[in-house]
Amino acid sequence: MVGKLFYHPDTKQEVVMAAKYKRQKTQYPGVFYHVMPRTGHKEDEKVYYIRFKRDGKQYEERVGGQHSNDMTPQRANNIRAERIEGKRESRLERQKRETEAREAEHNAWTVAKIWEYYKEIRGEWNKSLATDGYRYESYIASSFGKEQPKAIKPVDVDRWRMDLEKRNLSPQTVRHIMALLKRILNFAKNRVLCETPDFAFDMPQVDNIKDDALDAEQIDTLAKVLDEEEKRGGPYKRFAGMMRLALFTGMRRGEITNLKWEDIDWRNNLIAIRNPKGGKDQFIPLTNLSIPVLKAQKLTKSSYVFPGKDGQRLKNTSKLSRAIFDKAKLPKDYRPFHSLRHTFATVLASSGKVDMYSLQRLLTHKSPIMTQRYAKLHDEALRRSADVATSIFGGHITGEKEI
Repeated sequence: MVGKLFYHPDTKQEVVMAAKYKRQKTQYPGVFYHVMPRTGHKEDEKVYYIRFKRDGKQYEERVGGQHSNDMTPQRANNIRAERIEGKRESRLERQKRETEAREAEHNAWTVAKIWEYYKEIRGEWNKSLATDGYRYESYIASSFGKEQPKAIKPVDVDRWRMDLEKRNLSPQTVRHIMALLKRILNFAKNRVLCETPDFAFDMPQVDNIKDDALDAEQIDTLAKVLDEEEKRGGPYKRFAGMMRLALFTGMRRGEITNLKWEDIDWRNNLIAIRNPKGGKDQFIPLTNLSIPVLKAQKLTKSSYVFPGKDGQRLKNTSKLSRAIFDKAKLPKDYRPFHSLRHTFATVLASSGKVDMYSLQRLLTHKSPIMTQRYAKLHDEALRRSADVATSIFGGHITGEKEI
């Protein structure tokens, strides 16, 4: 019965299998059926086939069962007409396309997959990866983890941001979380992993100038507490030295815990800041106040100036630094090492003796934008200096008198 027909390659097996059943004609040319067992049922059903010629080739295809696909001779005839005109896929062509689409969907780059690749690439040198990991798992994964970047719309990000704000997170925290999502998407874009959304995030406004610098009285109180901690010895002395170094140099907590003896250039009085937050290695002056602090540290087999357990890099600093700040009765919302760094910068900026470029270099800011938070203090110091001239000149320069 099959003879020399050219069957569709995906349906040939089905047609050959049906050949053992008697072919029944319908009122429509090229449409016939076989009475065949219905899978999972006792009764048989009519299974319709179409036969047609296109592009010089003869095709014979199954189009569906009477019950299982609600197929009728008229519907089969309509399908046959569409197949002849090339307006319709065969059933198995459609199944194949849908299967390929599902496989493509499964293999597509989602935010979760991009994040895993991001961690793999950045993990070795990104010091903030642990914090980013917490932000991703806590605030991003449930909202966008399964999404392909191209599917993310501005309204999705707006609703997400508003949801974050309802959780009583600070504007700065919300901004950090949103910035992480932006970095993940930009990472995918830069590596041409997939199509990414092309719109700006509406980031929350943040007042970065939090006045957590210590005043003179607070510095004196803290100095006394640090003296007491140094007398206790052990880790207390080490933490006292770390906090003094932060106050005297403006170094970040991570820069202090990363500091190795080889990074100190005693001859030229320089400290090498390795892989700082800004990116490239930088050097800051070894001040007269910081030299005694470093020389007071006990030499061990560890290469770190302030080693942790077993000579490894010190990781947990919050407990002891917080205890020292509490002992000095400093505000609970002050972050110890950040406050000391901010105090260093504030004192220099308000002195009027340090220009903004020099302050940027001392703080190892990659961009002057971060240093601009201290510009107002610097300007006020300059105005005070100008007021000194005003008090000296008095009313002499008024256009009527001369000195």
